[in-house]
Amino acid sequence: MNPSANGWIKKLLSEVSETTYSQIAITEFYSKLKLTGFIYGSNIKVVLDIVKRFDFTEEERCKINLLLTYYFIYKKEQTEEDFTDNLIRYYKAISDKKQSIFEELFGDKSSDSLLEKMIHKRIHIDDNFITKSFNYFLINALLFVDVLGYQRFLKDENNIRSYVNQLESALETIVFSVIDAKSKKTEYDHNLIKLFEGSIRHKNSVLPSYKDAVSFVKRPLEKLYVIDLVCMASWTDKVIDEEERKFLNRLKTDLSLCDADIAKSVDDINVFYEEHKDEVAFLSSKNLAQSFYDNSSKVVSKLIKRNSKRLIKELSESKEAMALLAQSTQRNLSDEEQKKIQSQLLDIFKSIPSLAIFMLPGGMLLLPLFVKFIPKLLPSAFDDNRIEDD
Repeated sequence: MNPSANGWIKKLLSEVSETTYSQIAITEFYSKLKLTGFIYGSNIKVVLDIVKRFDFTEEERCKINLLLTYYFIYKKEQTEEDFTDNLIRYYKAISDKKQSIFEELFGDKSSDSLLEKMIHKRIHIDDNFITKSFNYFLINALLFVDVLGYQRFLKDENNIRSYVNQLESALETIVFSVIDAKSKKTEYDHNLIKLFEGSIRHKNSVLPSYKDAVSFVKRPLEKLYVIDLVCMASWTDKVIDEEERKFLNRLKTDLSLCDADIAKSVDDINVFYEEHKDEVAFLSSKNLAQSFYDNSSKVVSKLIKRNSKRLIKELSESKEAMALLAQSTQRNLSDEEQKKIQSQLLDIFKSIPSLAIFMLPGGMLLLPLFVKFIPKLLPSAFDDNRIEDD
């Protein structure tokens, strides 16, 4: 199952165990989802390990987690309508007809294909391929707002877009009040602000007051989500200071929660960050250039690995490209040789749909990385000088 290729939703749903879904409570599922990092905007793994282990990108794990969470909510409500059609209706209902990011997709005749495109667009902060490579924050951190909206939609479709917008605004008021109250903001705080600002769907000039924001949060999952986001906003080097603790206690009272709920949320964010500190983008202090290189390298490496068989076949039919790639393992290619190999690679990419991304505007920027990585990721026979690790 490849979430970057057509047909992944139907394939994924065929692998879901109905027994597992029916036996787990909603709050337990939420806790399992939090362990994946989805609630924190960092998808480290797939919820419930439903999908067999595969070398997914974070973007792909995010797609899987979002779809599985929607499907779980759908199953709990035992809705008669087909899941895919129902979820598409929900996305149409919450979209702004005048500025919908899905407007150009609604002409798609296939429900599965349409939903795949909708989810692809929804999970990204910025859908521009090159911009994403420069960005720490690829994935929307507030996707669970959409899930809460879907839960409401299955019970009551009336005013659903207003509900989603109001919930997002309430979260914005509560979370930013925590960050703004900090006397000294760390790099983590500034990164978190960028992440949340990039994830907010509707930019409101006037936000609700704290009192109005809290009064809007009523359902159990809404309350758990708010507390988790507040703990995420409060966290700085595993320390929640006295003022932040007071805010949490105030929130606990206002939301009618207990001490155990707050303690669990604090423990969960501490454990998650400690276990995955090297994998969470906004805990990193890498500069822009390093971020671009790392993100681009991951994209290129993944594409080569997934298309290695087809690449070997196509490259074997181009003796000049093979010769130049082999020489690139021993010396730096000249500018003329670089241009020649890039031209030949572009011809090859035309025959491999997954690699057509390099032909998009800006894709040429990644071709030097492709030339660098391909000898290392293709079979050792491709590189006569390679010394295999034991």
